[in-house]
Amino acid sequence: MASSTSFAPLIFVLLIIGCTARPLYNGNRKPLQTFRPYNIAHRGSNGEFPEETAPAYMRAIEEGADFIESDILSSKDVDFTLKELKSLRVKQRYNFRDQQYNGKFQIITFEEFISIALKAPRIVGIYPEIKNPVLINQYVKWADGKRFEDKIMETLKKYGYKGSYLSKDWLEQPAFIQSFAPTSLVYISNLTDLPKILLIDDITIPTQDTNQSYGEITSDSYFDYIKDYVVGIGPWKDTVVPVVNNYLQTPTDLLDRARAHNLQVHPYTYRNENQFLSLNFNQDPYEEYDYWFNKIGVDGMFTDFTGSLHRYQEWTSSNCHNTSDEKTASKLLHKIASLVTSYKG
Repeated sequence: MASSTSFAPLIFVLLIIGCTARPLYNGNRKPLQTFRPYNIAHRGSNGEFPEETAPAYMRAIEEGADFIESDILSSKDVDFTLKELKSLRVKQRYNFRDQQYNGKFQIITFEEFISIALKAPRIVGIYPEIKNPVLINQYVKWADGKRFEDKIMETLKKYGYKGSYLSKDWLEQPAFIQSFAPTSLVYISNLTDLPKILLIDDITIPTQDTNQSYGEITSDSYFDYIKDYVVGIGPWKDTVVPVVNNYLQTPTDLLDRARAHNLQVHPYTYRNENQFLSLNFNQDPYEEYDYWFNKIGVDGMFTDFTGSLHRYQEWTSSNCHNTSDEKTASKLLHKIASLVTSYKG
């Protein structure tokens, strides 16, 4: 059934539906950690569950993600109603991952995504992507004449998301807003002071909105311009460290130049399977984490495997305050390692 506005608000993972705009968790929650790079759950913990589903996001929170990330899109209501969209079921993106959950979970809405973060037992940030805004604004029209970006911001404001990076308001409900379209980020800068991240694709690919390539919008002159609107960039990791024949090459100057413009760097996407790991890392994702954190020096990672990234950070972070259980587990691991070493000897 078509709505009175002709088009439904935002779907996959964004359908704006009516609910009370208030925080969903009233307890005293553990704050967001800010002393080490961010663990960003790329579409949830989708190394285990199908991406962008409630179980994927809830698992990511259980595993220690600092932020849960989602692609925000819209659909014309004359094509699909919310009821019809909710009848669809999702499946695992990669056939080499666990297929047992295929067909078991629904598409979720933006508000449902937000509620998962707000209901978490600790403060968990959200990291929504304004996905394909040029295409959506071309084909989806709202009766009030507003843009796709306006609708996203209305939803974020409804749930209390506000504040500049590391401000008191932001730390209470953290959020980064990301997009591959720089003009969208410039547009919403007039609507919110929430921090924004410019996503960077392969530098040879043209942007959807500027008639420039991503190589051109990562120039120093463009960084001089965009730094007034964004707090960082989210580059495809191969633009930071190129890969040829599955071997790492000399890092580019992208990260250093971003740093020179006071921009954070959150590369994407880190995956544990061998086909995604450069041969330099000996099929070990922990070696990849060590390289990117300690040699390259990034400020966060988009990962499909939040659990392994969290474990690495817990084991290696000097600021980590372990619980007694975690200390016991750590001691056990050291004992096992010692036994293995002595056995080899």
